[in-house]
Amino acid sequence: MATLEIRDLHVSVIAEDGPKEILKGVDLTVRSGETHAIMGPNGSGKSTLAYSIAGHPKYTITSGSVTLDGQDVLALSVDQRARAGLFLAMQYPVEVPGVSVANFLRTAKTAVDGEAPKLRTWVKDVNAAMAAVQMDPEFANRSVNEGFSGGEKKRHEILQLELLNPKFAILDETDSGLDIDALRVVSEGVNRFSSQGDRGVLLITHYTRILRYIKPDYVHVFVAGRIAEQGGAELAERLEAEGYDRYVQAAKAEAAAGAGQV
Repeated sequence: MATLEIRDLHVSVIAEDGPKEILKGVDLTVRSGETHAIMGPNGSGKSTLAYSIAGHPKYTITSGSVTLDGQDVLALSVDQRARAGLFLAMQYPVEVPGVSVANFLRTAKTAVDGEAPKLRTWVKDVNAAMAAVQMDPEFANRSVNEGFSGGEKKRHEILQLELLNPKFAILDETDSGLDIDALRVVSEGVNRFSSQGDRGVLLITHYTRILRYIKPDYVHVFVAGRIAEQGGAELAERLEAEGYDRYVQAAKAEAAAGAGQV
């Protein structure tokens, strides 16, 4: 069983007026076979957590730790983190003009596995994965994400997930901008991945609609750079009914009290 463990993680970014702390002590453990949903309002630090784990240079880890099976993730380069078994699906997938989807996928698979996949088997695997996410095979010849719709970009992310098969998938607002059909296809891809039993999912979202298709084992409410509450799938249903306001107000009150003691 693999374990991704985050302990007292503090993360800052450089703002116009100096360093600004975004994450203020995050504790979270994701194990193989578990699906965790992180929910919260805009600006609460959800995406910062995802990009910090993946190694985005914009974010500075000021204290805390992230380990994967005891290995210090923060000491690894971005490509080493991928080879260790981490995968990030971005909220806004970037376009890579001049690089075909087919070449991108095979290069990524080679980098992660340390050896090139056998061509005959690989073509079969790619075609099967594209069919599973309902992508036209012609997309393999197109530049990565160039001219793709929002739904096509997200299907391509799930295509990567299926083919690279990491230990842990961090999905940053994968449901953003999806219509009903694309949401179902993307959710089915995530469920295929997690159904292997030895894979973990960290799903970041604003809304409960994707959780109608992907059933989380744990739900964490993220507000002001911290986990404010956690529970089971029933917590997501309560958030749908009540919203985030009471958590936001509590965080503001705590911040005001802290400022008053300084």
